[in-house]
Amino acid sequence: MEKLSQQEEEAMQAAWQSGAGFIRDFLELLNEPKPPYTTLASTVKNLENKGFLKSEKFGNSYRYTPAIKEEEYKKRFMSGFVSDYFQNSYKDLVTFFANDKKISASDLKEIIKLIEKP
Repeated sequence: MEKLSQQEEEAMQAAWQSGAGFIRDFLELLNEPKPPYTTLASTVKNLENKGFLKSEKFGNSYRYTPAIKEEEYKKRFMSGFVSDYFQNSYKDLVTFFANDKKISASDLKEIIKLIEKP
């Protein structure tokens, strides 16, 4: 799955948060500094073209809904990330963060508990 740009991810976060909405709805949900309306509209249209959003016409406007669930995007992105950078090895991913001191021993113990949980 294609990695979204930061701008596209922010727009998708707004779409996932609202469930369905118009560009103005998404704009309200974005953090400051907010992009211009036209920039967000262009980003939303690109997301629709890429298959991440669906649109439905309401009068002169379009209401957008996510075509992919947030969890599904995260799973696909992480799978691609691990494949591209860690030769499909989650062990290598965890080792990388452990060696770089980005994950603590207590975090690793908690992860082991989650893995061993029936």
